[in-house]
Formats: sequence, C-alpha cells, structure tokens
Amino acid sequence: MSKQLLNTIKQGRLYMKTWPMVRQLGFYFPEYRVIRATQLATRMMPGLAVLAAASQLFLHGWAFLPQALTLALFFISLPLQGLIWLGWRANHPLPLSLLDWGNQLSTKLMAMGVNCHPLGAKACYLDMALLLKTAFERLDASYWEEL
Repeated sequence: MSKQLLNTIKQGRLYMKTWPMVRQLGFYFPEYRVIRATQLATRMMPGLAVLAAASQLFLHGWAFLPQALTLALFFISLPLQGLIWLGWRANHPLPLSLLDWGNQLSTKLMAMGVNCHPLGAKACYLDMALLLKTAFERLDASYWEEL
C-alpha cells in the first residue's frame, strides 16, 4: 500500500470519529449512512469472510482455494472502501452553500461564548465535522428541529 492510501484511511478513521452521529444530519449529508455501514462492516465482514471462504472449500474442495481467497478478500475490503471514501471526503473542499451555513453556525456559537473559529476559504468537510460536533454539544435541540 502506498503511504498516501494509508494516510487517506487514517484520515477516514479520524473523520468517522469526529462526525456527529445525529440522525438529523442524515437528511443532508451521506456521512451518517456511510459511517454506520462502515462500522457495521468492520464488525461483521471478517467473520463473513471466513464463513464464505470455508463454505467454498467445504462445498467444492481445495480446488476452489483461489476463488475462496478472492471472496474472502472482497469481504475484508468492504470496510476499507468505506474508510477510503470517508478519508477522501474529509479532505474535500466545502461547497459555497455549506461554507456560508457553517460560518452562520460558527457566528451563532461565538455569540453564545463558545470558542470556535469561522470556516476559512479553504475549509474542508473535516472542519465542518469539528464545527458540527461542537454545535451539537452546545446548542439546544430546538435549533436542530428548525432544520
């Protein structure tokens, strides 16, 4: 694996831990669904990979070892695909509409006395995740119901 790919996977894990897992955000961002699927795949796919490979070998014998290994590698790669997408998304620049909404949110937080920085021109989704995490910790539920 290249160093860049490993950094992307590491960034994806950081983004997965940072993103606030709140159902209201699932309507606006795909991260909620991708993170849930990646977490489920991380827990389930190693066992399914062993089960799929073992069943291939049990049903068809050792002659199907390459197919069994391919199937096991496919199942093991599914959580990695989610982490790679999350790592790519974490470094992806924000569109202007989200940048404006994020700056409004940071202004509201600063008015409440919360120490947060407005999003800059080169803000990415990881910056938005940090801002949203702070906002969900500090703002009351009525603000999020207005969305």
